Amino acid sequence: MSTLIDVAGVSLAFGSVQALKDVSLTIAEGEITALVGDNGAGKSTLVRCISGIHRPDTGTIAMNGRELHLKSPEDAREQGIETVHQNLALVEDLTVWQNLFLNRELVHRAGPIAVLDRRGMRKQAKEMVATLAVNVPAVGSRVRRLSGGQRQAVAICRAAGFRSELVIMDEPTAALGVQETARVEQLITKLRDDGRSVLLISHNFDQVMRLSDQVWVMRAGRCVAGRRTSDTTGEEIVGLITGALSQ
Repeated sequence: MSTLIDVAGVSLAFGSVQALKDVSLTIAEGEITALVGDNGAGKSTLVRCISGIHRPDTGTIAMNGRELHLKSPEDAREQGIETVHQNLALVEDLTVWQNLFLNRELVHRAGPIAVLDRRGMRKQAKEMVATLAVNVPAVGSRVRRLSGGQRQAVAICRAAGFRSELVIMDEPTAALGVQETARVEQLITKLRDDGRSVLLISHNFDQVMRLSDQVWVMRAGRCVAGRRTSDTTGEEIVGLITGALSQ
């Protein structure tokens, strides 16, 4: 598989705390790559670097062979990198279609005057939801009335609906029941089947083994090992995370 993202020698400190130490890993095109490790291992910090929230002190992050210089999440989105955070960042009092187009509103322009293209946004929102076949009610429904799984589906649909090449998902099923977890996992695999790359952060090792093609293990701010999922076991991954096994 071709490499989409190449993280090379990335380090980042917050004062005296060294959050990332010479981290190197790759994310392949059209695959689900899992990032695992204990709390405090550096997973979220690395994701924030890839998504433009933090800037590394040293090292590089390249996409399609070109080094990225991300100053904000908006920069990352312009490069095709979308992130679904644990808090989902949805506005409960807005509808599904309004959340999908939040900060991406379509407008009609007549000279200096801009008018929201509500009809166009509703139409595109229906197409986005239908394409991903997510378990979401009418796009005119308000988010506060949706279940946890439906909210997660809206967030994933928003991330995947604007020509994104990489969708980062941070614990996408952590607060969901069995059935809703299964639906969200189906959506994740559909993204891969459609040719998207997915970076999955999860503490659920069964989920990692079911969904991912590649697993990277982080410990104490370092990327200590990488395995093709088909060539490893949950037990080995746990041993790498805890340090009971070495690379």
